[in-house]
Amino acid sequence: MWIPTEHEKYGVVIASFRGTVPYGLSLEIGDTVQILEKCDGWYRGFALKNPNIKGIFPSSYVHLKNACVKNKGQFEMVIPTEDSVITEMTSTLRDWGTMWKQLYVRNEGDLFHRLWHIMNEILDLRRQVLVGHLTHDRMKDVKRHITARLDWGNEQLGLDLVPRKEYAMVDPEDISITELYRLMEHRHRKKDTPVQASSHHLFVQMKSLMCSNLGEELEVIFSLFDSKENRPISERFFLRLNRNGLPKAPDKPERHCSLFVDLGSSELRRDIYITVHIIRIGRMGAGEKKNACSVQYRRPFGCAVLSIADLLTGETKDDLILKVYMCNTESEWYQIHENIIKKLNARYNLTGSNAGLAVSLQLLHGDIEQIRREYSSVFSHGVSITRKLGFSNIIMPGEMRNDLYITIERGEFEKGGKSVARNVEVTMFIVESGGQTLKDYISFGSGEPPASEYHSFVLYHNNSPRWSELLKLPIPVDKFRGAHIRFEFRHCSTKEKGEKKLFGFSFVPLMQEDGRTLPDGTHELIVHKCEENTNLQDTTRYLKLPFSKGILLGNSNQTMKATKESFWITSFLCSTKLTQNGDMLDLLKWRTHPDKITGCLSKLKEIDGSEIVKFLQDTLDTLFGILDENSQKYGSKVFDSLVHIINLLQDSKFHHFKPVMDTYIESHFAGALAYRDLIKVLKWYVDRITEAERQEHIQEVLKAQEYIFKYIVQSRRLFSLATGGQNEEEFRCCIQELLMSVRFFLSQESKGSGALSQSQAVFLSSFPAVYSELLKLFDVREVANLVQDTLGSLPTIVHVDDSLQAVKLQCIGKTVESQLYTNPDSRYILLPVVLHHLHMHLQEQKDLIVCARILSNVFCLIKKNSSEKSVLEEIDVIVASLLDILLRTILEITSRPQPSGSSMRLQFQDVTGEFVACLLSLLRQMTDRHYQQLLDSFNTKEELRDFLLQIFTVFRILIRPEMFPKDWTVMRLVANNVIITTVLYLSDALRKNFLNENFDYKIWDSYFYLAVIFINQLCLQLEMFTPSKKKKVLEKYGDMRVTMGCEIFSMWQNLGEHKLHFIPALIGPFLEVTLIPQPDLRNVMIPIFHDMMDWEQRRSGNFKQVEAKLIDKLDSLMSEGKGDETYRELFNSIIPLFGPYPSLLKKIERETWRESGVSLIATVTRLMERLLDYRDCMKMGEVDGKKIGCTVSLLNFYKTELNKEEMYIRYIHKLYDLHLKAQNFTEAAYTLLLYDELLEWSDRPLREFLTYPMQTEWQRKEHLHLAIIQNFDRGKCWENGIILCRKIAEQYESYYDYRNLSKMRMMEASLYDKIMDQQRLEPEFFRVGFYGKKFPFFLRNKEFVCRGHDYERLEAFQQRMLNEFPHAIAMQHANQPDETIFQAEAQYLQIYAVTPIPESQEVLQREGVPDNIKSFYKVNHIWKFRYDRPFHKGTKDKENEFKSLWVERTSLYLVQSLPGISRWFEVEKREVVEMSPLENAIEVLENKNQQLKTLISQCQTRQMQNINPLTMCLNGVIDAAVNGGVSRYQEAFFVKEYILSHPEDGEKIARLRELMLEQAQILEFGLAVHEKFVPQDMRPLHKKLVDQFFVMKSSLGIQEFSACIQASPVHFPNGSPRVCRNSAPASMSPDGTRVIPRRSPLSYPAVNRYSSSSLSSQASAEPSPSTSSLSSTHSASPNVTSSAPSSARASPLLSDKHKHSRENSCLSPRERPCSAIYPTPVEPSQRLLFNHIGDGALPRSDPNLSAPEKASPARHTTPVSPSPAGRSPLKGSVQSFTPSPVEYHSPGLSSNSPVLSGSYSSGISSLSRCSTSETSGFENQVNDPSAPGPGPGPCYSGPEEPVRKESKTPPPYSVYERTLRRPVPLPHSLSIPVPPTAEPPALPPKPLAARSSHLENGTRRTDPAPRPRPLPRKVSQL
Repeated sequence: MWIPTEHEKYGVVIASFRGTVPYGLSLEIGDTVQILEKCDGWYRGFALKNPNIKGIFPSSYVHLKNACVKNKGQFEMVIPTEDSVITEMTSTLRDWGTMWKQLYVRNEGDLFHRLWHIMNEILDLRRQVLVGHLTHDRMKDVKRHITARLDWGNEQLGLDLVPRKEYAMVDPEDISITELYRLMEHRHRKKDTPVQASSHHLFVQMKSLMCSNLGEELEVIFSLFDSKENRPISERFFLRLNRNGLPKAPDKPERHCSLFVDLGSSELRRDIYITVHIIRIGRMGAGEKKNACSVQYRRPFGCAVLSIADLLTGETKDDLILKVYMCNTESEWYQIHENIIKKLNARYNLTGSNAGLAVSLQLLHGDIEQIRREYSSVFSHGVSITRKLGFSNIIMPGEMRNDLYITIERGEFEKGGKSVARNVEVTMFIVESGGQTLKDYISFGSGEPPASEYHSFVLYHNNSPRWSELLKLPIPVDKFRGAHIRFEFRHCSTKEKGEKKLFGFSFVPLMQEDGRTLPDGTHELIVHKCEENTNLQDTTRYLKLPFSKGILLGNSNQTMKATKESFWITSFLCSTKLTQNGDMLDLLKWRTHPDKITGCLSKLKEIDGSEIVKFLQDTLDTLFGILDENSQKYGSKVFDSLVHIINLLQDSKFHHFKPVMDTYIESHFAGALAYRDLIKVLKWYVDRITEAERQEHIQEVLKAQEYIFKYIVQSRRLFSLATGGQNEEEFRCCIQELLMSVRFFLSQESKGSGALSQSQAVFLSSFPAVYSELLKLFDVREVANLVQDTLGSLPTIVHVDDSLQAVKLQCIGKTVESQLYTNPDSRYILLPVVLHHLHMHLQEQKDLIVCARILSNVFCLIKKNSSEKSVLEEIDVIVASLLDILLRTILEITSRPQPSGSSMRLQFQDVTGEFVACLLSLLRQMTDRHYQQLLDSFNTKEELRDFLLQIFTVFRILIRPEMFPKDWTVMRLVANNVIITTVLYLSDALRKNFLNENFDYKIWDSYFYLAVIFINQLCLQLEMFTPSKKKKVLEKYGDMRVTMGCEIFSMWQNLGEHKLHFIPALIGPFLEVTLIPQPDLRNVMIPIFHDMMDWEQRRSGNFKQVEAKLIDKLDSLMSEGKGDETYRELFNSIIPLFGPYPSLLKKIERETWRESGVSLIATVTRLMERLLDYRDCMKMGEVDGKKIGCTVSLLNFYKTELNKEEMYIRYIHKLYDLHLKAQNFTEAAYTLLLYDELLEWSDRPLREFLTYPMQTEWQRKEHLHLAIIQNFDRGKCWENGIILCRKIAEQYESYYDYRNLSKMRMMEASLYDKIMDQQRLEPEFFRVGFYGKKFPFFLRNKEFVCRGHDYERLEAFQQRMLNEFPHAIAMQHANQPDETIFQAEAQYLQIYAVTPIPESQEVLQREGVPDNIKSFYKVNHIWKFRYDRPFHKGTKDKENEFKSLWVERTSLYLVQSLPGISRWFEVEKREVVEMSPLENAIEVLENKNQQLKTLISQCQTRQMQNINPLTMCLNGVIDAAVNGGVSRYQEAFFVKEYILSHPEDGEKIARLRELMLEQAQILEFGLAVHEKFVPQDMRPLHKKLVDQFFVMKSSLGIQEFSACIQASPVHFPNGSPRVCRNSAPASMSPDGTRVIPRRSPLSYPAVNRYSSSSLSSQASAEPSPSTSSLSSTHSASPNVTSSAPSSARASPLLSDKHKHSRENSCLSPRERPCSAIYPTPVEPSQRLLFNHIGDGALPRSDPNLSAPEKASPARHTTPVSPSPAGRSPLKGSVQSFTPSPVEYHSPGLSSNSPVLSGSYSSGISSLSRCSTSETSGFENQVNDPSAPGPGPGPCYSGPEEPVRKESKTPPPYSVYERTLRRPVPLPHSLSIPVPPTAEPPALPPKPLAARSSHLENGTRRTDPAPRPRPLPRKVSQL
């Protein structure tokens, strides 16, 4: 049985549980669970990470932890009773874990690894805390480390700042908001601006001295040097190096590491240097022989310096190499470091050994204890401490020091009878009074233990040596008296013995007879001469002698013989025990000289402060001793001295001695009677204030009042203890009188001079410190009243001195911070005074920073849940006094511009934040009663209205994102909670006072606006939070958005007919609210939309306003940047809202206006789809098709469905920018044309818009024209540019602007030149199908045709599309997909190449038009595209499969022609037709004949640079025909069975016969032309072709052409090849079997037969490249057409691969079935490669290829536009074999001339100049009598020419005539004006023609059922 648990409430999962049992709960190790029930070893509960799923799990899998339960029962909440730091650590690490993995995914490796280390560190610290074995201090230290690391990680991951108090998280509900703000602000400041440490330390580690020739031991001395003052500022760090330059004691780090401590911030500057002096220990000369002298001397070696500024970057300088310099003359050694610093290069140079000093340096910041904690390893290993010279900046009490610093400066010595100067060495000893030498009290520096004697270094031959060596003598105080220092001077010989001979000595006593120590400064000591053997151990012999020249001069009666020799030292005492000041000694010994007391007290002010604080207790005892001795005589003097000492402690240097004085007062002070004298003197001074002229001394007294009162109070307590509380009343009266004097002095106004106000200011600044002393003697209320009276006596007039006003406020601030104010009783007395002064200052907007601080302190004392009566009363007072002024202050501050300086800006933000926190604190404390009182306090509705407007405005300011830093979510949530609570209170006032006849639009609008921006705040969007954070917020505050949404709904319902005021203004804001993915909120807001539509319908009968506002808002939400990651979800939510969302639609469907309502919803839904896609696409980096397609979809929608012109124009320019970025210049020009067409050539002024300035419409249109022309030029679309040039030229001409007209004509001419001179690539076209529901709306389940980039083939295009849609699956077939694909939750791409079908064949079929011009018309203004797929129908004939080979032809019609405003357009219509095998055969022959004509024509007019293309084409056709070829057609279609079974195909069979005959004629003529131009090395191939041609004719049964048939010459219209662009016939080719000549139905008597000898020549050395008749690599034409039959014997079947043609239609061209009869034309990329491509370029090997084709190294493809074959007009004329119904009679034709027939072509040639027609001279050449004929070819006479010219219509069998004709509705601006009757000229037309009135008739064909255009534009067809 399941029993609710009592104690087992909370646990941690210690092993993963899969939950496979019934009702099992799946758990992972580490999950925390809340347990609800238990039963037989099982628990029932839920994981805290997902509390909605409950289940059972084994109890053994859970480790129970202690927890306390809140709200026992169904909604109980469990809180673990562990350390709050542990709880925070656990939850934070869980949150980090997920984000940490995401860092790896996002490839943020650096942060990933750093966070990993921090997480491990936190886990380690957590273990230490959990074990619980830490000391209290260590626990604090660990928690500090944990919280620091948690804060760092949260900051790095962008998580929230956690408010903490003593390392524990703070619940915002438990503290006041002002305190919360301070905690947040403190942590934020700490994070942003680390506190500058006042103390700094330099860590030095000596590594080695790198030198090539050392060989001697060295001493290295580091010190810090101030180059500004030219003095050392630190002691020395001294270490010894061995002969190798390494530290002598490497195992003792303290001997080679040192910390220079207590550097002040003022010492971190560029002119502070680290100086390193190096002394060698060895022979006198560095180069002397080893045995020259055995005595060791200290000799200068070198010096190095480094500026401390180099360390200020904060980086550790490891392995720093310092250059070592040596002075040029030894006498300069004492100042070598100065010379190096000053860069006096002449005085020093690098040491001869080029030495370098390797050191490691680091600057550390913080006090020494902090450094010990943070760098514990340094101290644990050992490091020597190097102090500053003298005391540090702050002298700490209890610091014991007694150091005497002696600097050995210099000496002046005589030669002593020698010819050269001496080598002087100084030896120093400390000798005590008994004559014994003191051991180990001479310190050379830290790092070296003290020694008993010191030897200076020796300067060679120098009688005036300068050493400047600093030594420290840490002599104990008890050894000072009677001790002296002795200096002995010796001459060091350089001879072999190396003796050191004593020649003199000096001495100096450490203490004078009167007890004073040796004064600081330089002392010139007398050098007493002596002999080598003089015994100096007996000190009595010389101590009586004078030691200093100064003393000697002072006592002129003493005479000395030799006083020329002198020795200088500098002494400096740093002692807390000894003094050098005689006045100090006199004061302390006042009892021995009572007569000097007055003088000593007067001189006290002149004594140095450090001397006084050293003897502070003794001095104070002395003063109070003198007061007790004679208070009448010395009372005033003692008081002044006491004041001096008290004020001395205010100095920052001695600030730390205040506790010493406090201790003295508490423990050592014994003046029980002193209070009387102190009060008396103090009152005397206060009474004199108003009269005294000089107030400096009085101000000093007032500054010291805190400690004076302390002495008074302590004295009184001592007196009371001693006397049992006598004279209490008298004492109270004295205090009252004193304070009355104070009040009188404060109430005085300053007349003229400001001295009095300064004194008042001084008093006020120190008065609050007295409160705590008064509380020791008086009751709280008494003190409060005293203080209230005193503060109330201040003059309150406004014009009082500003500085005094500020001090008054500071005094109020200190009062609020004092202990007195914390007591509720005293607070109630003091609060009115405090509020009065605050109100005054806030009204004047002065001292806002202080006001904010005071207010914060006031509210910090009022806890949130304080419901005591006193607190409620305080709130009453504060609300009445400050609420209004507080609101005004916040409005005033936030409306000011923010200051520019960063520090000022921080201050500004702090002030704003503090005032906001105060306001929130006040509002949170207010109860119903307070709100009611507040609202009742307004006398008129206007006052209430102003108040509500003001508070709503302030709330809007508080909601601003910049109000608090980004990571202050805690603070924002608290603020929002207060705001919503207040708004709920105030909304009642709004309803009661401002509805019906009192309706006020402004206040209601302000309310709704506030509510909307409240709901839209980022910090309330719970969907963006982590689950744990979301859970915490919901538990504490609930979803505040829903609460506010309900309030909006409630208030809206109350409006009634006033709702009309807010329609359509509130549609946008409310729409924003509905975008939030919160179902409850949406349910609340939907009825409002319905209501709005209803009221709008009632008012105006339609929704135009609602619709317009909705659309504007939707678009603005995008443009405002709301499309980041978080808004994707929000925008998705609008679809269910306006789409299938039941409640709204159901409501609308019940209304009378349901049709317009549903229409509105549909429109908005469609717009939303496009906007969603647009936002998603714009997130991508580079420009791709998706972005462009999406923008096109959107701008079309704005134009056609919404008719919003401004939006339309905006998106035109966005699209234009995208095209420019992608370098789609042609599309960019078309896009800009959309805007251009909206403008007219008028002078109407246009406003400034987008990037356009204010200008006339004409100017803007001109600007647009020029930009469009430039883009057409860059996109090589010159024909369109020419038309626009003419348009703008017409305008210039009409305005007689000939200058610009001239430029425009020149530009037009340059475009013509470019057409003729520059090469243009013809783009490929691809059909793309986007299937599946995962595609954006504008692509989903639609098909498009895309214009490829230059050189882009199918494979490259397919790869590009897959890159744009990385999740898409490429479909491997071309079949139309079924419904399952359409509805799949995936993306499917179906891509294959298509062939463009130009509508206007006019230019393409005209003779004489160069190919450069035709190429434009082949691929521009294309609406229609085609794709062919071969398949077998019926029974397949194995002998001749072409009998059943059909072709499925799919035609695609686009919504707009390509190119246009996009590279792709949607397919509007698709038509599928099936071509019979016979029609297929006709088309194949037509295409091949046209190709042959074109090549022959080009060859004749010499457009080809080589003849290879013609050779290959001839070879391919003849070879295929010989080996089976067209004979298969004869077998298939000319047999009796076929003719009888297909009587309807009679015309087609006749047409096929004509084409066969025509082909034979063309081949015969082609061979004749070929013979003329074939090079010598290809003659053998030509001979072979001629031979094969006769075999071909015989195989077809053609013996000779009938003479009776009137032959018509074949015309080869230039550039109009009838070649199927997508011709890729099935893979069939006859084998090499010999064909027996037989008579076929197409047999004719031969008119002429070439002999092999007449047409052949020398054999070719290498095989000629020929065309593969089986394959095409043209990626743009993957379509497959039918093929001609192969021979009967070798007619292989289609391979299995090709049996299912649908499966093959998407394959690459190489894999597709191709024709075995005729080769396909070459693709552009191969045009120029015929002579370079080897056998490797062949397609896949196929046994069906004929021999010449197998040798063909290139595939020759010419893309054309095939059309379904038409029917011949000779219906039923089966017997007629006339080649062409249009016959040309040429009288000059000889009987043996081959007869050629031609027709106009509808195809397109994309061959390069070597393979396409480029001139129009073929006809002329053929018809010119003077032109030489091609060998035995025909000669044409002149009369034929005019006849040819008249015949401009295509022959009846022209394929073009029978194709579906589609008009190309060119835009008006690009129409080509051609009169309908005139001969169509070559495009572009002549300028004159452009001005014809018939602008459009010439180019547009009428369409019986014109297709509607979605955009009513003239431009889209360009």
